[in-house]
Amino acid sequence: MKENKSFKYLAIALFIVFVISFSALIIGYWLEANVAVVGIRIAVLIVSFASFGASTLFSMMVYNHNKTVSKINDDLNKRSELFRELQFASSNYSIIEYNDRMLISPESERYISRFHKKDDPSFHLVYENLDLEKELSFYTIRIPFKVIEGKTCGRIELSEIKFEKDTEVFNFIPMEHEKRTRAYLLYNEQTKRSNMIINIVTNSSSNFFKDKVNIFSKIKITLTISSILGVSIKGRSELYFTNPTQIEGDGLHTYKINSSNFLTSSPPYLEEKFINESVPYEIKR
Repeated sequence: MKENKSFKYLAIALFIVFVISFSALIIGYWLEANVAVVGIRIAVLIVSFASFGASTLFSMMVYNHNKTVSKINDDLNKRSELFRELQFASSNYSIIEYNDRMLISPESERYISRFHKKDDPSFHLVYENLDLEKELSFYTIRIPFKVIEGKTCGRIELSEIKFEKDTEVFNFIPMEHEKRTRAYLLYNEQTKRSNMIINIVTNSSSNFFKDKVNIFSKIKITLTISSILGVSIKGRSELYFTNPTQIEGDGLHTYKINSSNFLTSSPPYLEEKFINESVPYEIKR
């Protein structure tokens, strides 16, 4: 449609130039008879100006056409690049499933001083209503997982862990200075299993974890899983397990995972580089 309009405009411009040039040619005889040599020059000037206008119009039309073609090519290149990224992401993501048993154990008190001294206390999820002025308690959660679809898992970041205990809900979130907390990923050579390890912080007066057997009914984990190729996918894992009947080791609670599911909240997307979303942050007690 645009090409037809351009051709129409060009034809009209050429017709106008022809009419002006032909008119100048006819008027030239009258100018020669009445104005002599100057009349011929005026006729030539009219024809030259009409030719210049026609060539200028034609050049502008060619320029606009090339600019349109260039925009179309740029758009096609961006679409092709986006398609390649989507195709790469759709085949190189990683989906995990938690299995076997979950372990919860109190951490050493030496982490408390480290927690306050570090300018950037990452790798921790804190209780939503944490009071830094009161005594703190640290716990370690270890959950085995396996990749059920896609590539090898390279990074797990958590934005929330929600424990349900009787009628009480304990919600753990990242620190104020970051949106997500990166979990430790360790591979056990003896059991041939990968483990996700995360530290959580709560006040010692909290009813979250006591020396007796803790009866948790369900855990919801909001996380972002990234494969070793840099493709990420967001979702939520829900764990259902049998409450522990014994305490193994030194305050180690073992929960057998009966079932778990993973629901995606976003399609796979490609992260060109890992962007640390945290900013310098200092905790003062």
